[in-house]
Amino acid sequence: MSATAASVIGLAAAPALAAVTWTVKPGGAATGTAGTTVVTDSTAGQSVSCTSSVAKGTLKKGSGLAGAGIGTVASLTFKGCVVAGTTVSLTVSGKMPLNATKYNGTTKTASMTITKIHGTLNATTLGCKATIDGTGASAHNGMVHAKFSNKTDTLQVLATGGNLKLYNVSGGGCSLGNINSGDSVNFTGGYKLTPKQIITSP
Repeated sequence: MSATAASVIGLAAAPALAAVTWTVKPGGAATGTAGTTVVTDSTAGQSVSCTSSVAKGTLKKGSGLAGAGIGTVASLTFKGCVVAGTTVSLTVSGKMPLNATKYNGTTKTASMTITKIHGTLNATTLGCKATIDGTGASAHNGMVHAKFSNKTDTLQVLATGGNLKLYNVSGGGCSLGNINSGDSVNFTGGYKLTPKQIITSP
């Protein structure tokens, strides 16, 4: 038998690497409720504190699921948002995929991302408004990193690793806060899911 033929047979006999799969129970419609949620312009060093935030969406259910698009965030609302004593309106629109990327069996946590984020910020009294997105004002590709804990049933959005930026910044109030287009922004909050979900791999 030639060396080439032997290597081909050897490759054919070797087991294929299994793709990473996920299990979600019970899945279906879910609501995530967070307490204090903070939106920060890290470039300008300015923050907007919101008393609460609610994420609504759906999760796939079953086993053998792909991590990409394991869920969808249909809406993300922020309530009681205030900066310098002024109420700020924050709106996030669009269907945002929730993607599972890595599982830690020891801590029972799943690393995740939320993608296709697009939103608006409007502080009418201050005269400041802006678009929140990823690589452009209308790109609809904003992204944040998150971790889901099976122990606490909470999806924690992280301040680091995302690509959110401000675009179309306008109004004198923005200038007073040194807020400009191109500034990097993030938001943090812990969303406790109802009904309780279990997300594991495999």
